[in-house]
Amino acid sequence: MESESKSALALFAASVAAIGALTYLSKHDKARKEAELKSTEDRIAIKRKATIQFNTQPLDEFQLKRSYPLEHISHVTTELVTPLVSPLLGDGSYRSLFGGDGFLMPANFVPFDEYALANNVFHESAGDSELLSTRGYLRAGPRINLFFKPSDVRAAIVTCGGLCPGLNVVIREIVMTLYYNYGVKQIFGVPYGYRGFYDFDWRQLIPSEIAHIHLLGGTILGSSRGGFDLDKIIDSLLLKGINQVYVVGGDGTHRGIWALHQEIRRRGLKISVIGVPKTIDNDISIIDKSFGFDTAVEEAQRAIQSANVESRGALNGIGLVKLMGRTSGYIAMHSALSSRDVNLCLIPEAPFEMKGDSGVLEFIRRRLQTRGHCVIVVAEGAGESILDADLQNRGTDASGNAILADVGRYLKGEIENYGKAHKMDITLKFLDPTYMIRTVPANASDRLYCSILAQNAVHGAFAGFTGFTVGCVNGRHVYIPIEHIASQKPNRVDVTSRMWQRLLASTGQPAFLSKDTAEKLRLAKLELEQSQTIAVPAVALNA
Repeated sequence: MESESKSALALFAASVAAIGALTYLSKHDKARKEAELKSTEDRIAIKRKATIQFNTQPLDEFQLKRSYPLEHISHVTTELVTPLVSPLLGDGSYRSLFGGDGFLMPANFVPFDEYALANNVFHESAGDSELLSTRGYLRAGPRINLFFKPSDVRAAIVTCGGLCPGLNVVIREIVMTLYYNYGVKQIFGVPYGYRGFYDFDWRQLIPSEIAHIHLLGGTILGSSRGGFDLDKIIDSLLLKGINQVYVVGGDGTHRGIWALHQEIRRRGLKISVIGVPKTIDNDISIIDKSFGFDTAVEEAQRAIQSANVESRGALNGIGLVKLMGRTSGYIAMHSALSSRDVNLCLIPEAPFEMKGDSGVLEFIRRRLQTRGHCVIVVAEGAGESILDADLQNRGTDASGNAILADVGRYLKGEIENYGKAHKMDITLKFLDPTYMIRTVPANASDRLYCSILAQNAVHGAFAGFTGFTVGCVNGRHVYIPIEHIASQKPNRVDVTSRMWQRLLASTGQPAFLSKDTAEKLRLAKLELEQSQTIAVPAVALNA
């Protein structure tokens, strides 16, 4: 009897506990559902508010009346349209894997009227003149309102020109941003540059198949120079229903983008054309730097270190390294500065003489006499700046660029002959790591930079912007009108800058100019400063 009483009591206690647990779970579930409902209502309210605010003006009329010029970006339409709300909009706590129910709070979006100044250094003595003359570029980033409906987007990606570290990173991040952030499923890769639009079969780019390409050098799409045929490219875009085109390339490629953009606007087509600037030489104007440059400088250290070891391991040893840089010596300058072991750096922007008491050859001879070794870094385009020699180029490539004479082998022959003439036994090792450097995978710094550029390209396209390229200007990521890149002369090293003076202090090299030559160059420089920016070509035939 006592045991039965205890069993009944235990059963009663268990029942009470179960009822209490169910009551607690019911209350907890109700609170959770109420919180979710409130979150959904808040999100809808935010979207409605954003849409109403956005609809107060057309997409192409974000004009601010300021004293300094603002560089506005073209839009795919001039019509007053009802914009869509970004699928990225959310409450900051949840990220959908396939677009929608976004994770960005309203404060994370970039307003349509936010600009970054191109020049952020001013002189008090100049008053407002410097501020009033600087340009303002539209800030890059996600917009809360979109022009393109993600389910309607068919995107194409193409890489043009020479290889460069980071190309695969850009391809991967464009695909990932389109697919996961916006829910775009129709993404295509165009093979082998501009000619791939009409000469080759495209491939669909699927995230699972390209997830690890950022660890590879080169481009999985292949690349080429030339092949720009405006009508054939547009016909191909229309045939395949493409409305977003991402083009990765240098200044020549951007002239092609500009021509493509102009023709698309003339025909009234709703196709967004976006550029991502690429050049390993870092010679694209306006932007702080181009992707792949940091990797190139880092990889060049291996060759310079080898040259240094070779030079110190032999009597009168010389290590000669040729680096990329057709018209600008940024890679050579930054690599030499980073190394701290370079004794002589020659670049296209600094004219020099080979012979005479002030020449390069005599400097090397004296260096060997006093220190016993010498490490030389030369940019591939430095042969154009030799004042007392005439190196003959070997025609032009498919983009119309001159095929340069090999300045490295020229220097090697001249140095060895000069040593023989002065009865000096010289051991010279010539290293040309050009193609090794441009084919390596991007380093961590460039991978991050490429990812940000690619993401901003997609954000700009979805906002309906077109005819722009992405870039970093004074540390701010912005959208730059294509014509600004296409019309500017290549960016070159300023040999009056503090960076070049740091190089001279590091190497200890002189100017390699006689007094008469220096005076002639000074007068020529005054005339050069009067030259104007080159005009944008109506149609770019090469890239």
